[in-house]
Amino acid sequence: MTTGEAVERIVGALAEVDGLHPATSSSPVGREGTAVDLSPGVVRVRLIATRLPIPPLLDRAAQAVRAVLAGTEWENARLRLVITDLDGAAFPRLPSQ
Repeated sequence: MTTGEAVERIVGALAEVDGLHPATSSSPVGREGTAVDLSPGVVRVRLIATRLPIPPLLDRAAQAVRAVLAGTEWENARLRLVITDLDGAAFPRLPSQ
């Protein structure tokens, strides 16, 4: 699997995790793949949370990413999932007075 294919598969797997999505670059490219960095020792994924609590979301994301990495050169890399932002949708709305 190439790096590009791995990134696409990781982004696709994360699309199945309700409450998280890849953080995109502010560059004109704006691709979701820019949220994923692959190196032999570390796989880093920057995420935005849209729900709380965060720890169970990260557990599901880790399982999804690990499944993609199984059998690849990144299978034994450390996985770093980084929440870069918390969407306002994660907070319950208070009734207006």
